[in-house]
Amino acid sequence: MKIPFHKHTISIKHAYDGLLWSIRTQPNYRVHLLLSSVAIILGFTLAISYIEWIVILMLITMGLVIETLNTGLEATTDAITREWREEIKIAKDVSAAAMLTFAIGATIFLQ
Repeated sequence: MKIPFHKHTISIKHAYDGLLWSIRTQPNYRVHLLLSSVAIILGFTLAISYIEWIVILMLITMGLVIETLNTGLEATTDAITREWREEIKIAKDVSAAAMLTFAIGATIFLQ
């Protein structure tokens, strides 16, 4: 008998593998996790409100998602070629700019 959720289980395992790879190999991902942990600890220390928790957790999640997409794009372009090419530089720079834009916006939003 075929398990109905088998395909979903495999997808979740692959997603988990991608998360672990990102944590193990990407220094920026670890920095995001460290700073996110600091924000959570400070949230408990300062006894922030429910709404503030929602905002902080939403921003942490969005930042990690953007960093994960940036990491995936960089890995994809590296798989295409390791040689320097203007088009790949632009793709990587624009992907990194998405994270920078989010970080600046989140910082302004929290002021």
